Amino acid sequence: MPLSPQTLDETDRRIVAAWAADCAERVLPLFETEAPENGVPRDAIARARGYARGERTAAEEIKRRFVAGRAAHAVTGRAAVAAARAAAQAAGVAHMGAHALGAAAYAAQAAALGAPDNPRAFDDELEWQLSHLGVPARAALRRLPRLGEDPSGPLGSGLLTTGRLGEAIRSLQSRLDAG
Repeated sequence: MPLSPQTLDETDRRIVAAWAADCAERVLPLFETEAPENGVPRDAIARARGYARGERTAAEEIKRRFVAGRAAHAVTGRAAVAAARAAAQAAGVAHMGAHALGAAAYAAQAAALGAPDNPRAFDDELEWQLSHLGVPARAALRRLPRLGEDPSGPLGSGLLTTGRLGEAIRSLQSRLDAG
């Protein structure tokens, strides 16, 4: 059975894993403020970086891909939950490259939830994310199917296609296509 186009090849996954980790790390304080003793999201980001550097294999990360997501249950604040999910999505890039866009979307959502008095927080976070994408990462992310076009992964018909998460991914993909 062929891999989903959302998987990306290993070289591309390693490239976008570093960017996904950067996106998640920017909002990590929103989680750590609420649960300073819980190092699971920070570990997930470190694992994503290790994978990006070639220090971890996809197989070992696939086995651990759900660990980081459980940290979202350790907090109650919506910004903290979104920050934990951003870290989990970053760790999931070793399994499927499309999780990089999930990490970015959750980070933008966390930034907006963490700054309710700043109506630009969501857009500002997306701008930062795009400004920190290198040429190889841009090219890799452009290889992903558009949100909702391919049902075999996180960009299918699930949670990432709706609400602010879907808005973030659509915005990122349209801006990547534009240049």
